[in-house]
Amino acid sequence: MTEVNKALRAGDVPPRPRGWTRFVTARPRLSLLVALVLTALAVLAGSGVADRLGSGGWEDPAAQSTYATKALEREFPASQPNLLLLVDSGRASVDDPAVAAQARALAGRLAGEQGVTGVGSYWQSKSPALRAKDGHEALIAARITGDDNAMGKTLDRIAPHYRGTHGPVRVKVGGIVAVRHDMQTIIKEDLTRAEMIALPITLVLLVMVFGSAVAALLPLGIGIVAILGTNAVLRGLTAFTDVSVFALNLTTALGLGLAIDYALFIVRRYREELSTGADPLTAIGATLRTAGRTVLFSALTVAVSLAAMMVFPQYFLRSFAYAGIAVVLLAAAAALILLPAALVLLGHRVNALDLRRLFRRGREPRPAEGTAWARTARLVMRRAPLFALGTTVLLVILGLPFLGVKFGTADDRQLPSTAESHVVQDQIREGFPGSPGGGLEVLAEGRATAAQYAAYKQQVAALPEAVRVDGPLVKGDAAYFTVQPEGEAVGDAAQRLVGDIRALHPPFDTKVTGTAAVLVDTKHAIAERLPWAAVFIAVVTLLLVFLLTGSVLIPIQAVVLNALSLTAMFGAVVWVFQDGHLSGSLGFTSPGSIETTLPVLMFCVAFGLSMDYGVFLLSRIKEEYDRTGDHESAVRHGLRRTGGLITAAAVILAVVMVAIGTSRVTNTKMLGLGIALAVLMDAMVVRSLLVPAIMRLTGRATWWAPAWLRRVHERFGLSEGEPVAPVEEKEPAGV
Repeated sequence: MTEVNKALRAGDVPPRPRGWTRFVTARPRLSLLVALVLTALAVLAGSGVADRLGSGGWEDPAAQSTYATKALEREFPASQPNLLLLVDSGRASVDDPAVAAQARALAGRLAGEQGVTGVGSYWQSKSPALRAKDGHEALIAARITGDDNAMGKTLDRIAPHYRGTHGPVRVKVGGIVAVRHDMQTIIKEDLTRAEMIALPITLVLLVMVFGSAVAALLPLGIGIVAILGTNAVLRGLTAFTDVSVFALNLTTALGLGLAIDYALFIVRRYREELSTGADPLTAIGATLRTAGRTVLFSALTVAVSLAAMMVFPQYFLRSFAYAGIAVVLLAAAAALILLPAALVLLGHRVNALDLRRLFRRGREPRPAEGTAWARTARLVMRRAPLFALGTTVLLVILGLPFLGVKFGTADDRQLPSTAESHVVQDQIREGFPGSPGGGLEVLAEGRATAAQYAAYKQQVAALPEAVRVDGPLVKGDAAYFTVQPEGEAVGDAAQRLVGDIRALHPPFDTKVTGTAAVLVDTKHAIAERLPWAAVFIAVVTLLLVFLLTGSVLIPIQAVVLNALSLTAMFGAVVWVFQDGHLSGSLGFTSPGSIETTLPVLMFCVAFGLSMDYGVFLLSRIKEEYDRTGDHESAVRHGLRRTGGLITAAAVILAVVMVAIGTSRVTNTKMLGLGIALAVLMDAMVVRSLLVPAIMRLTGRATWWAPAWLRRVHERFGLSEGEPVAPVEEKEPAGV
């Protein structure tokens, strides 16, 4: 019971709102009007954001392969084709005079297109690598210049003029630029569909949670404000840096999920205060001093987890940090500013339009709130060793498949099997010798003689994994070689070959690029910075949870249990998306590997969301412990008060993530379904079973801290509510 409510029951006049409460409730209509205007401006500012986002960003900008790629693009554009025209001659041979004449005409026309350079073809070079094994297909290769957006516009302009039937041949458009363009287009379409799926289901679930249709609309409104605001932020960032189109998925998921979490927590506490007899303004004050502080801490912990991705150089990961931090802060700001203003205006009408009455029979009494969760807490704490060991073993077993993870790169197999660029790359993989476009390129810089180039070529050709070495092609003081590795373009042999070539020491500078080289450099960049990201997340999380609880042990428990809650997600990612189980049911093509940056992204997002739920539970336990001084009673009370809330929030967020997971792009599907699994496991297993079991085992030692740290917490810490004299807790009926 808060001090305000005690005063009310004693007949005293409640204190006037002060501080933050006074600020957000002084002029509620004006606050909502300003928010409406800002939201309208955000709609205008964020319009067309998807068209300005890139579809790459997996490479390390400072890597050797990135430097070599840019240098080759500048000096030898034909060495870096990103556009492929697959020319199918039907039953005729590609060497048939009519076919050859038509293909040369297409290549000549392509060479004259603005923004296209480095055009070459089988009919020009007679290279066996550009001719299918059956002799009925061959390739025209070229490079579209510019950044992702410029390349996409060029492709949109020229592709319709080449795709389709031309005399005796039929042409399909493929290559990296087509893959990325298809990916960008499909993601935009899928995101719209995901929003159409998630919003109505979310509204129904909110009505089921709150009963009141009025209360259910409030979290949804906060989520929409957060999403629109973040789109405007991303649109602004594109003027200064590259931003990945994949970040839009995170914006939608977290915008709805976190805004709903925060609004659920605040509205629930507000209604709880109203039920004690407080007037709306007093109830808002108590809510902001308690649930408001929890929301602030939760937002900080989630933002910290997402900010860790700023450590990595790939703009794919950094984009999720931009989007995630923006949407978290906007969701928290809307929940702490706009929502209190709306609640003050609504007052007791927040409970209006109780739709659950339509499904009740007569006046059947409802069970006391949280009864089932109190029973669960009592059962778990009575058998704490069994639940602690059992859930830990279960989570570890579910995570075992991750021990067999294989890292790869994102390619055309991310797309649906019907996408034209995927079809083209499949035909090249299956029907062409040596996987054209999948070899390694070696850039040589510095003056060298023909004899030195020849000697170096022999050294490379003698390496165990090298099948063929072509070149050099010389231009001034630069030259390049093409090296065909054994096996897959990004297979183990190709990656070893990258290291072997880089270990050679010719009398000139060399740098290696190509798909396998990019993968090697990406893995190195992530492995080099991953410890720093992990330390950043752990240290800041430990600090924030300590400031919330004043305990030394609870922050350590929070970090360890959060990490443990993610094991099922990582195990499922490998078992499903790498090994291909359920690929038919889920509608994707498994490449046999996991894109290297995805586990980092999923860890940061899922860890932050787990901390979100952890803060909700711990803050209520801490409030009750301060009130009563009874450790076990506080744990039961915390789970009774937040168990249903956390589960409802997790289910709603899982619905949003599953809607994202319906995407036809495999990485997005993996992100959505993986995080949905993680939040459900965290809410239903870790928060409901493992946390109360562990806290029962640690007992009152859970709250221990040395004297100097207690003084630090007393000075700088924040917690829900103020400590009052202990009172006897009344368990809900039937517990």
